[in-house]
Amino acid sequence: MKEIKAVQDYYPDHFGQCYGCGRLNEVGLQLKTVWNGDETLTLFVPRSYHTAIPGFVYGGLLASLIDCHGTGSAALALARDQNIELTEYNAPRCVTASLKVDYLKPTPINSELRIVGKIKELKGRKVIIEASLFSGETECVKGEIIAIQVPDNFGE
Repeated sequence: MKEIKAVQDYYPDHFGQCYGCGRLNEVGLQLKTVWNGDETLTLFVPRSYHTAIPGFVYGGLLASLIDCHGTGSAALALARDQNIELTEYNAPRCVTASLKVDYLKPTPINSELRIVGKIKELKGRKVIIEASLFSGETECVKGEIIAIQVPDNFGE
């Protein structure tokens, strides 16, 4: 069976340092975003040090999860739209232009979190993603991300 790689696995090395999704950042979150049908999916298990108050995840981390899931989702959407077959290291790369986060319910720290993205709009270099973060079946956080594709040499 073929291993499913996340879009972040196809980012060039100079994009691999992101605290949220960089595969080369040893102390980062190392988020991985994949297609799940027409939606995108990222899974994350919070650690005890991600605590806001005992039993619940820190809100800043939740915003970071929505943010990096959004840029990964945008990269997947752009690759699909531009008919790019992902190979090492050709994934489109995006940065966040806008991030809106709504906290709906406290997020328990003792569960796997599931972030689901829907591509709302893709126009040129701009992608708008709606994201929902779930603990079990409970939607705890939702957000909207506007991501902009940057040139391959951005940040070099």
